[in-house]
Amino acid sequence: MSAPKLFVTGATGYIGGDALHEIITAHPDWNYTCLVRNSDKGAQVAAAYPQIRLVYGDLASADLLQRESQAADIVLHFASADDEPGAKAIAAGLSSKSPSQPGYWIHTSGTGILLFPDIDRNTFGESSSKQYDDIKDVGELTSLPDHAPHRTIDMIVQAAASPQCKTAIMCPPTIYGKGRGPGNRRSIQLPWLARCSLQRGKAFQVGPGKTLWTNIHVKDLSKGYLLLAEAAAAGGGKATWGKDGYYFAENNEHVWGEVSHELAKHGKKLGMLQTDEVDSLPADKVGEMVGAGPMLWGANSRGVASRLRKELAWTPKGPKLVDTMDEALQVEQQLIKDNVPITFHA
Repeated sequence: MSAPKLFVTGATGYIGGDALHEIITAHPDWNYTCLVRNSDKGAQVAAAYPQIRLVYGDLASADLLQRESQAADIVLHFASADDEPGAKAIAAGLSSKSPSQPGYWIHTSGTGILLFPDIDRNTFGESSSKQYDDIKDVGELTSLPDHAPHRTIDMIVQAAASPQCKTAIMCPPTIYGKGRGPGNRRSIQLPWLARCSLQRGKAFQVGPGKTLWTNIHVKDLSKGYLLLAEAAAAGGGKATWGKDGYYFAENNEHVWGEVSHELAKHGKKLGMLQTDEVDSLPADKVGEMVGAGPMLWGANSRGVASRLRKELAWTPKGPKLVDTMDEALQVEQQLIKDNVPITFHA
């Protein structure tokens, strides 16, 4: 297709903002429409990208979402991995297209979907040998228990797959690094761990701190989105679409207890923490600081990104997680001084 029409949700969020930057830098000639909630969000996008068409609403604006999805060649859905009405509206819009001119839906989920065994067992801080490869284990990944985090929306996306609606699910792990978008440029897991450590005056881990997660620098993740969008613009390209179109994006794996120890060392070096010792806290105490903390830092999420590498020659090159710790601590220290609370951003 020539100069495809893209409909983008979550353009002022961390993931969506950086991915939009990557895509629009590579393809300024494409036609972009962004959903924004209000004039303040719209002003952020317009200041960065005057050529973008803005539509105002949210994920409850079903008619608007359906209409814009139907008009688009590619839908990039970054706004939420858990909003059911919004996903259903996008599905309805794309499903009304013609098989001769299908639409492509690139949906953002998250490897939080892999946390369910630890959540079910109520075991936090322990390690797991279970890994999921997005090619070898795709059948298992697309049939995880219905109660797994994000699974409800994954099922909506998978059910929408058809000749007129080509779907792909991007499933990021721990993301780190400063974003380049027009709104929120800050991730969640490492910044919140840094924030809580600074506020209590000492770093901590969940239980024995053996939990494993994979990770990816935000710029490398955005490169994955660019490659998928380019494949869609080429009529599907070499990418897999439909039920098996499930994509992890990772470059390294970390143990959360080791991250906490590194954070403590960096915090002491910067004069922000008095000690480089790390407390082992039970899950309930971590949950008192951040409700989702036991899952974010104490449950296992191990996914292998074979599909992006094999199909789209994706090669992540970003700095390692540990190389971004000083910046994360400095940002959180300033936010504490400014009395900015811990909140989700979109």
